[in-house]
Amino acid sequence: MKMLLLLVMMKACAAKTQDLSGKMFTFPLESNRAYVKFNTSRTDFDAVTVCHRSFTDLKRDHILFSIATPSHANDFLIFWDNTNKEMEVFIRNKKAEFGGRDYKLNTWHSVCTTWDTSTGLVQLWFDGQPSIRKFTSSGSNINGPVIIIVGQEQDSHGGGFDIKQSFVGMMSDVHMWDYVLSPCEMQNYLDELNFTPGNVLNWRALNYQIIDKVLLENKKMVCY
Repeated sequence: MKMLLLLVMMKACAAKTQDLSGKMFTFPLESNRAYVKFNTSRTDFDAVTVCHRSFTDLKRDHILFSIATPSHANDFLIFWDNTNKEMEVFIRNKKAEFGGRDYKLNTWHSVCTTWDTSTGLVQLWFDGQPSIRKFTSSGSNINGPVIIIVGQEQDSHGGGFDIKQSFVGMMSDVHMWDYVLSPCEMQNYLDELNFTPGNVLNWRALNYQIIDKVLLENKKMVCY
């Protein structure tokens, strides 16, 4: 079945709020310039849940989600370490490693990541399977002016991009909450059922800005 494509390829697109249901961002080439920035007025988080879906054929390290503040470049980071075959989550520059993930190429994967400052525990839900919970950083909120992006890994607040850590592929259904999502809500997201949309980032009402060569398309469906 032929899909209608909404191709948006610009040097910089003005920030806008839009319902992206049924859409995806495509990152078509290796670059240290192309990314999508998500805008929020929130500046203080004592808990976070981030869910997203991604599709790639990369056989190297790459970023999936990056939040930086002036004090911590890796305030909240989701990263695939291809050498060690593990998902890595950084909270305030402290790392938790999650191995044993069946991260297949050319496949849509759904990932939800949670953290709260009271316990310092991080958990990763990968394609519906929860990980053990691991300690990273507690007692200190993520605060300050946040820069939230996909497509590049921030080594400084809004910059320091490394082309060999960039994301190439498709990304969709990005949501972020300022609390730890319940397992039932998480499963509803992973199964694409009704769930409470993110109260920080909501894919159905997303304020975003495209920088450089990123495309906005209808999400590809497989037809049999």
